Amino acid sequence: MNQPTINVINIQEKSVLIAFLLTLILGPLGLFYSSIIGGAIMLVAYLVILGLSIITLGMATILFLPAWIACIVWGILAAKNRNRLVAAHA
Repeated sequence: MNQPTINVINIQEKSVLIAFLLTLILGPLGLFYSSIIGGAIMLVAYLVILGLSIITLGMATILFLPAWIACIVWGILAAKNRNRLVAAHA
């Protein structure tokens, strides 16, 4: 007789401090630690801002700082949400 199979999935929490530091230092690349989708979206956003900066002769570079801050906030929130989901499934 076949025994039932039990699948165990170990989901680890993400450190909010590490998410903060990585996004503070690396911006959208650091966002990949806590949110792969968020990192990809913000990386594309940075490429768009870079393209706009070339077209507008640097005028669009003012958008880099708000986008960087958005990366930091997104990284922190993504890490907190993951930790909340891990705690709910524990």
